[in-house]
Amino acid sequence: MIIYIDENLPPQLAEGLNKLQEPLNRKNNTDLVVKSIKTVFGEGTQDEDWIPIAGAEKAIAITQDIKIQTTRHQKELYENYGLGIFFFSSKGLKYWQIVKTIIDKWEDILKTIESSKAPYAYRFTVRGSKMEKLDE
Repeated sequence: MIIYIDENLPPQLAEGLNKLQEPLNRKNNTDLVVKSIKTVFGEGTQDEDWIPIAGAEKAIAITQDIKIQTTRHQKELYENYGLGIFFFSSKGLKYWQIVKTIIDKWEDILKTIESSKAPYAYRFTVRGSKMEKLDE
């Protein structure tokens, strides 16, 4: 499985999470790969271009771009392609606060992926203790 980190989050975060996931993959006999959308698809790639590919790969995305949920054609796009997506609200957070929050929520993200059937959308924040499922 692939988890894509959107270009609005640091690509180094994807690299770090991928490295940190490697021992768990060996231990649990899983194949979870974390990639940066910016690195894989290129900087400035439109959501309409990467969403169908990620959906076809049965991937998951983590983004700060809530417009994907609120823009009708983009929401329909991720739903039609079966993409699971997590929206991270990080307004006003500094770099290390963003990194720490995603690390803190990582296990919850993985549990949600395991227990949910795509397409779906969840939102999480630095202060929230639970993943909030967004209306479908």
